Amino acid sequence: MRHIKKKSFLTVFVLVSSLSIILTLSSFRSSETIFSLRVKGERLAKHIIELGAIGKNLKGVTRLAFTQADILGRNYVITRMKEAGLKVRIDPAGNILGRLDGTNQHLPAILLGSHIDTVPLGGNYDGVLGVMAAIECIQVIQENDFQLKHPVEVIVFTNEEGGMTGSRAFIGELKPEVLEQVSRSGLSIRNGLQKIGGNPEKLTHAIRDPEKIKAYLELHIEQGGILESKGIDIGIVEGIVGIRWWDVIVQGFSNHAGTTPMGIRHDALLASAHLIIAVNEIAKLIAGDHVATIGRIKVLPGAPNVIPGKAEMSLELRDLSTKKIDDLFTKIQKKSKLIEKLTKTKIDFKEIDIGVRPILTNVNIKHILRESAKELTLSFNNMPSGAAHDAQNIARIAPAGMIFVPSVGGISHSPNEYTHIQDLTNGTNLLLQALLRLDSSKSKE
Repeated sequence: MRHIKKKSFLTVFVLVSSLSIILTLSSFRSSETIFSLRVKGERLAKHIIELGAIGKNLKGVTRLAFTQADILGRNYVITRMKEAGLKVRIDPAGNILGRLDGTNQHLPAILLGSHIDTVPLGGNYDGVLGVMAAIECIQVIQENDFQLKHPVEVIVFTNEEGGMTGSRAFIGELKPEVLEQVSRSGLSIRNGLQKIGGNPEKLTHAIRDPEKIKAYLELHIEQGGILESKGIDIGIVEGIVGIRWWDVIVQGFSNHAGTTPMGIRHDALLASAHLIIAVNEIAKLIAGDHVATIGRIKVLPGAPNVIPGKAEMSLELRDLSTKKIDDLFTKIQKKSKLIEKLTKTKIDFKEIDIGVRPILTNVNIKHILRESAKELTLSFNNMPSGAAHDAQNIARIAPAGMIFVPSVGGISHSPNEYTHIQDLTNGTNLLLQALLRLDSSKSKE
């Protein structure tokens, strides 16, 4: 009897041990397979070029939000989403959301995305890369029969180039008065949202619960020349700058250019010239990565034989620090008072609320991106983003991270915008690895 019991015990022990080894090896192989997944760069590039053909002419790609080209582009993306196995819906803010269920629907979702609307005469990659790369990641996961624990949502945010309408609505910061603003399409934001399948009367339904979001990742072209000039594969974004805009009104006095002596003129354009130079000098005297720009000026009455009586200008300041922007503006405003006295004019600054505040990206996500880049043997650099992105808004309610890939010549918002296919592939592989690692991590990042 003892011999039989001993034999039975040994049999059970061997079976349990064998099963344990099999499960361990299975888990090991599964993990190995997951993190060896790679995207298909040629397919990704093909989809980017196909989308870029929508709204393209000889001068560039124009796919302004709420236009027919935008609608056609959105339909193209929806088709690609469905092919990748995503369940698609449009929220009241017009955002396109493609969802892949996870094995545990009680877990918070991992969000990936960007935008597909362009500036006038733009290029193929700005925003589009983030959307098509996210779809490519999902397609690779599906083709390899992997199931993620967390739900994943691929998001196309509405009207990023015209004020980040979709992502502001997503976090509950789209003010009602914005709906009446006229977009570049010629439609009001309200009518534009209705045209693309949104519902401006139910914008509160577009607001997302932060507790149901694990993280947000956005892949984007750099839109600058730092990565290319240094020969670096990846930019890991440390933070996204805040942007503040002002309309600057310079009031002088119009008079006859031939009969008004130089010493008694109230020349609004002359005052504007002094201010333009002052803005440039003030920005360069202060150390840091901030930028200050006057990019638009209109002079009235605009006749060659009339002293300009009024000038209307723009002023834009950008930096990662709110305090730095405040300090810059204080110095500019102080200098404007001296210019007023010198030129016998009046200078007024009217701030325009565009809702773009500086934000830092999530520390844990940056760690995941760095470790994933090392695994992929990609060189990387930590860097700020000097341009605004939807990630800037999502980071206010959830952990967010951004990946940059090189822009050839540092060119963006231009038909000459270009990123090499290898760089597109590198960035998308990093996005995929970060997604897989976020899914396997236990806590909300």
